[in-house]
Amino acid sequence: MLEVITVIDQINAILPQTQCRKCGFQGCRPYAEAIASGLADINQCPPGGDLGISELARLLNIDHKPLNPKFGEHKPKQIAFIIEDACIGCVKCIAACPVDAILGAAKFMHTVIASECTGCELCIAPCPVDCIVMQPVSMSADKYAAAQLAKKRYEARCLRKVKESEEKAERAKQKKAELGILKKGT
Repeated sequence: MLEVITVIDQINAILPQTQCRKCGFQGCRPYAEAIASGLADINQCPPGGDLGISELARLLNIDHKPLNPKFGEHKPKQIAFIIEDACIGCVKCIAACPVDAILGAAKFMHTVIASECTGCELCIAPCPVDCIVMQPVSMSADKYAAAQLAKKRYEARCLRKVKESEEKAERAKQKKAELGILKKGT
């Protein structure tokens, strides 16, 4: 079967797949869709920086422009690090991580899987004890492979969230049906 690669797919392949939402969209794919439809500009991705903007401009055959400071500034690659002695195990960082790169359980210390962290910084704000810091890392030799891995992790998380939501709705439906039967039988 022939796979059709759309402009959206091409734009998304250029984006860094941090899923950080700094562009104003809920992830890299929605931002790619917005660029393709003319609803967003190519200079809204701080993690992609000047190189990403140049690649998007080349792909879309438009002029390069500088990163819009409204969306942040480009920084070297960083990953989250949890100060273990300060972690209270609240799980708020786990819920915020778009690529499931944080491990832990309620009331137990958490840790970041460094190789999976995209550096999105979404885990920092919900932490009630400020035990998450960003640390610089050396750039991966193959940023495309790292972005593809992050994309797969993000997509897997999204599918898991949809499945969990569907299962929860089904349980609620069954419980409602059981309650209806009990009311009739009473």
